[in-house]
Amino acid sequence: MKTVHTLYLCALAAALQCVAAAPAAAQAWPSQPVRIISPFSPGGGTDFVGRLLAKNLTEQIGGTFIVENRPGASATIGAAMVAKAPPDGHTLLISATEMSIHPILWAKLPYDPLKDFVCVSQLTSGQFVLAAHPAVPVRTVKQLIALAKSRPGQLNYGSSGAGSGTHLPGELFQLMAGIRWTHIPFKGSGSSVIGLMTGEVDFVFGSTAGVFPHARSHRLRAVAVTGSKRPVEMPDVPTIGESIPGYEVTGWYGFYAPAGTSADIVRRLHVESRRALTRPEAQDALIKSGNEPVGSSPAEFAAFLRAEIAKWAKVAASSGLKKTQ
Repeated sequence: MKTVHTLYLCALAAALQCVAAAPAAAQAWPSQPVRIISPFSPGGGTDFVGRLLAKNLTEQIGGTFIVENRPGASATIGAAMVAKAPPDGHTLLISATEMSIHPILWAKLPYDPLKDFVCVSQLTSGQFVLAAHPAVPVRTVKQLIALAKSRPGQLNYGSSGAGSGTHLPGELFQLMAGIRWTHIPFKGSGSSVIGLMTGEVDFVFGSTAGVFPHARSHRLRAVAVTGSKRPVEMPDVPTIGESIPGYEVTGWYGFYAPAGTSADIVRRLHVESRRALTRPEAQDALIKSGNEPVGSSPAEFAAFLRAEIAKWAKVAASSGLKKTQ
């Protein structure tokens, strides 16, 4: 009896040690540099928000948070990499609207946005910019529509990739404006903006952070924004909806961890990321780039992601877009 009692006490002590070890493990995080994977090329809006986030998380949490760009396949390469990473909080993902579009337009997506990730927080909300190469004789949406109708299929626009967050605004524009133009995919938003400035494409739908600095220096022309309001940082740029009633597309950036990541780590990431983007200097930088800090909870962000997937499914069905194999 004594032996059995002793064994019971030993087992109970071991169980209690395991319970006590869980918070300790979370407290020990991070135990190595944390990689925030950006599935786009450097220079775009995701990269901008990601580096701002990484800098502040490094200062707040300690350790090292770095942004690692893994572009390709419309942001699916980088996202798949994080989905397969160990759920230990040392490999994270920052991505954009694409996470709600990929399930709609990819027949063989290498991950499930709702099952293979834990939503940490919606970081920001914003809109896209329709920009033109300076040599293209278009300054307004109405001029663009007129030119496109006079040259069916000859004008083109660039995006960060097929099925990307900057691809769908162009398809919706084509549908609602009654025009036909050609989509040119790039490996990222930054690459598409460079392609516009070098004359590879006539137009581009890009992030406000990636477009507005070049618009101010007149290396490209900001024609209109996709949201419901004119941007505070460039109030002379109208909305597309002012010329095409009902047109509206918003963009956003989200923060994710691989499925199975400790709830304690996810909770801390949410709290610290919210704090990182509401620091006065960060808020100022975000607003100047056309982004509004959000900082939603993991549950709120998960609900938002599900709603976005449903929204884009309707757009894809209305515009006749087919899934990419």
